[in-house]
Amino acid sequence: MVQSLNKATEWLNLSEISANRWPGKIKVRCKQDRFICHMECDKSIVADVCNWLFSELDYSFASLVVEDLASEQLLTYIFYGGFGNGLICVSYRISNSTTTVPSISNLIHAVDWHEREIEDLFGLVFEGHPRLGDFVLHEEWPEGINPMRADFDPSNPYIHREVDPDWRPLRIVQSPGAFMMPIGPVYSDFAESAHFLLETVGEDVIRIIPRFFYKYRGIEKIAEGNAVEHVILLAERFSGTSAFAHSLALCKAVENISGIEVPPRAKALRIVLAELERLRHHIGAIAGICSSTAFAVATSQASILEEELLRLSGVLTGHRYLFGLNILSGLSIDLADDAIGMLAKNLRGLMVELNKLKKLLYFSSSFLDRLEEVGAVSLEDAVSHGLVGPVARASGLLRDIRKVLPYSGYEKLDFTVPGEEEGDGYARLRVLFAEAEQSVNIINQVASSLPPGSVNAKSFRIAPGEALGWVEAPRGASFHWIRVGEDGRVLRYRLTTPSFSNWHGFHLAAENFAFQDFPIIMATFGLSNAESDR
Repeated sequence: MVQSLNKATEWLNLSEISANRWPGKIKVRCKQDRFICHMECDKSIVADVCNWLFSELDYSFASLVVEDLASEQLLTYIFYGGFGNGLICVSYRISNSTTTVPSISNLIHAVDWHEREIEDLFGLVFEGHPRLGDFVLHEEWPEGINPMRADFDPSNPYIHREVDPDWRPLRIVQSPGAFMMPIGPVYSDFAESAHFLLETVGEDVIRIIPRFFYKYRGIEKIAEGNAVEHVILLAERFSGTSAFAHSLALCKAVENISGIEVPPRAKALRIVLAELERLRHHIGAIAGICSSTAFAVATSQASILEEELLRLSGVLTGHRYLFGLNILSGLSIDLADDAIGMLAKNLRGLMVELNKLKKLLYFSSSFLDRLEEVGAVSLEDAVSHGLVGPVARASGLLRDIRKVLPYSGYEKLDFTVPGEEEGDGYARLRVLFAEAEQSVNIINQVASSLPPGSVNAKSFRIAPGEALGWVEAPRGASFHWIRVGEDGRVLRYRLTTPSFSNWHGFHLAAENFAFQDFPIIMATFGLSNAESDR
């Protein structure tokens, strides 16, 4: 790929370059203080513009936002660049009577699931997409019901469609002796619903067809018409294991719209809590990997460390999963300097135990045999499918939102973004351990120089407008887009989660490996069904 341009050069020339390539069909406006450029273009060139950003300027696809407005619909494709290159929003408008729009998934495969989701929820048909229908909305939903359209009334019950008795699952592998093995959608323990159809002619999985959204929550629809404070509550509860990250992304978006200045102390403490959540998630993911390989002793050791972090979180903030902390303009509670110092001290002790566990795992041949060269994802596939977070970084795609779109003061901290190149299960495990170490390093840095002052603004006004909030959640890049009306209520809320992005590429790792590798590969991805079924 061509190296992306320097931000200052790119943004100064973006308008001229695009105008020359597509004369009279594109308008560009940049807000350098917000790291965002807006490009509004004609529908006929949207695929070319997006492909230019992705293939030539090395931007990654972030999200696709559809707004059903009074007389038209607005589609916005959001891209983010490498270090310092900011965000670019490519948008175009269509009339409310338009039902077909161009697909770009053949050029940028990361857009694939976004187009399928929008076809279900808004009824827009993406011309050229190879597989639309029955994605988010399963068979019992009536045809023609699109719950994100403005004219959909969620208070009016709809008649469930009867399931076709002759229905058969989609089959790709056509070969003598081929068979299909279903996994899920019901699991033991705390795993939420998801279904995987594994196709094979022997012991190796040839194709995987995943299906999610058994518990589609309709968070984006519920948010419409509600006060922002209520939507923050939704943001932190649709996926409890990343509660702080998601509520932070939404708060940042609204703070951007309203020009709310977050006090320095609140920014610093937000970093501490975000890294505490990341550390807890990564150790939990390590425990899951150990469990998937039936390594009982290591599973217990990792689970003990995860429980210690949950207890530390509870003592420090009043909630084990950091609920109720993010509010507009900062935090709902202050945390004493002594408490943060004690947290840093405890984490240093915890890292000693985590390093012992790491050595145990790295020198256990029976454990490594289940991870090395298993579930590999290439850098090229990670890029094309839009993978994010530790999963992407294990394949050499080192984009971390804390670095490429720094927020809350991350730009002032000294930390590295760990990465590997092999893209297999062992590489993903090593990234988890390395990122856990960096999280403790970041917390130590912040704890040693906490600024004084308040943790929220005394008064502010929620202004109308739209903005994008972004964070590097534990599982990867998370984007929350919101439009607020004149009355301070939400008109549109769109959230793109790392699990949604990474489940899209999960099949890359699990195909062409044995059936018994499937649960281990799934554990090394460390994803959440709830975070996808939003």
